[in-house]
Amino acid sequence: MKLIIQIPCYNEERTLPQTVADIPRKIEGIDVVEVLIIDDGSTDRTVEVAREIGVDHIVRNMSNLGLARSFAKGIDACLNLGADIIVNTDGDNQYAGHSIHDLVRPILEARADIVIGDRQTGNIAHFSPLKKVLQRVGSWLVRNLSGVDASDTVSGFRAYSRDAALRTNVVSEFSYTIETIIQAGRSGMTVLSVPVETNPKSRESRLYNGMAGFVWKQIVTLIRSYIRYSSLRVFSVLSLILLLIGVVPVVRFFIFYISGEGDGKIQSLLLGGVFITLGYITFSVALLADVIALNRRLIEATLEKVRRLEIESVDSQSQILQGAKPVTGSGSERSAVASALPDE
Repeated sequence: MKLIIQIPCYNEERTLPQTVADIPRKIEGIDVVEVLIIDDGSTDRTVEVAREIGVDHIVRNMSNLGLARSFAKGIDACLNLGADIIVNTDGDNQYAGHSIHDLVRPILEARADIVIGDRQTGNIAHFSPLKKVLQRVGSWLVRNLSGVDASDTVSGFRAYSRDAALRTNVVSEFSYTIETIIQAGRSGMTVLSVPVETNPKSRESRLYNGMAGFVWKQIVTLIRSYIRYSSLRVFSVLSLILLLIGVVPVVRFFIFYISGEGDGKIQSLLLGGVFITLGYITFSVALLADVIALNRRLIEATLEKVRRLEIESVDSQSQILQGAKPVTGSGSERSAVASALPDE
């Protein structure tokens, strides 16, 4: 059983050593524990520091691609390296490394596909009252829209089984947290939350500039993700609302018309006709969106199969290389398989 802890990094030369030092290298039920960092175009010594402290694998983005795409690139790299379980944590040492034991336990016991670390934000001292309220409201919305009982939906401290990682597709360019929860719920994956500990704040977040910007981006991600997986329901409800709005003035016109007072009420008929037409168009969009959603599910299933084939090919190549010549090297060097991964 192989566990890889992936750490997306952007200019983390100061905090990375402590983050890696806190990661346990021996966990009951796990044979191998490795660390992989995804350097997202850092301009400091993040990569050099990673090599110095013995990080097992390094994947580099030549430019800053953002957290979501770095997370997805890390997942692919971990799968190609033969990970059975993947844990994602942050490079700013926000999460306590010893809590990794709690994250992987439900997966080892076959009780979950994905495990999310609950930071218990109500008890975090440096979180403002407004941030705590917004976190609770946001998590409540995501739980209701996804059907997943996750208490801390924006937590980046997560564990994925191999199968869950293969089925995870990130489209957002901002953050993967909400999108992957909705995707997991709609795909029938089992998601559990476990309480985890956090470390004192080491720096300000680089993911967003200000609370308003963060909230807006999360709302946009939430709406896009929900529409992507429930397009027929969303557009059908919107169509019904438009039709009902249109029926009211039309009925009003006919009531006046039957009573002989229809003169001057033609505006009601025109207004109602506009809304009824919009409702019909929206319902047509709902049917079209449902067909697109079906195609998306087929594409996701195909992508999962392609991923499995690619991993099997990498595994076979790795076995051939190891059979011909043992792979050795210090922890700061990439393995033979990781070296084959393309940098962006």
